[in-house]
Amino acid sequence: MENNKAENNRVSLSGRVAEECVFSHEVYGEGFYIFKMDVRRLSDNDDILPVTVSERLVDVNSLKKGTAVTVKGQLRSYNHYSGNKNRLILTVFAREIETDGETEANPNEIYLNGFVCKPPVYRTTPFGREITDLLIAVNRSYGKSDYIPCIAWGRNAKFSGGLDVGRNIELWGRIQSRLYQKRLEDGEVEERTAYEVSVSKIGPGRQETLEEGAKK
Repeated sequence: MENNKAENNRVSLSGRVAEECVFSHEVYGEGFYIFKMDVRRLSDNDDILPVTVSERLVDVNSLKKGTAVTVKGQLRSYNHYSGNKNRLILTVFAREIETDGETEANPNEIYLNGFVCKPPVYRTTPFGREITDLLIAVNRSYGKSDYIPCIAWGRNAKFSGGLDVGRNIELWGRIQSRLYQKRLEDGEVEERTAYEVSVSKIGPGRQETLEEGAKK
C-alpha cells in the first residue's frame, strides 16, 4: 500500500546546482539540506527549483555550484507559519541523486495522481488564452498528503476547469518557477518565487477508472 502511494508522485530533474546546500532540519538524527537546482526549459529559459536531500543520500559538500546533478523523487509541500500567516512551501524531496551523469534529454518531468481539493479557477487572458489553476491533494505514506498547485492551458484548461472537488485525476507535466510581487501589510512590495506544475496531459485517475469499471 505504501509503495503504491509513492507511485502517486514521481519527479525526475536534470540540471546543475544553482545554490549550494544549506541546513534545513533534522529528523531522528538524520540531517536534511536544501539546495537550488537550475533546470533548463525547451525555450532556453531556466527554472530554479528547491531540492531537499538527506545527508545519508549524498555528501552535501559535493554539491558545488555548477555541478551537474540528476534527481529522482517527489514534489512535497508543507505549511510555513509566520505570525498568524500561513504559506504553502514546495520542495522536491530527493530519493535518488547522481552527480556524475550527463544532463538528460527530458530534464524536468512529473507525474501526479491525486484529488481536486479546491474549486478550479478558469480564466482567459486578454489575448484569449485559456488557463485553469488547480490545487491537487496527493496522498503519501503515514496518512499525509501533499497539496500541489497546478496550471493547465488550452484544451487541458477547458477539461480541468469543469472538475468537481474530490475528483480523482492524474496528470503529467513539469515543475516551473515563477517570480511575482507580493504587497505586504506595511505597503512594501516583496519579490517572491512561486512553484507550480505546468500540466501537459491530464485525465481521470486510476482510482476513478477502477470504480467506473466496477460499475460496468
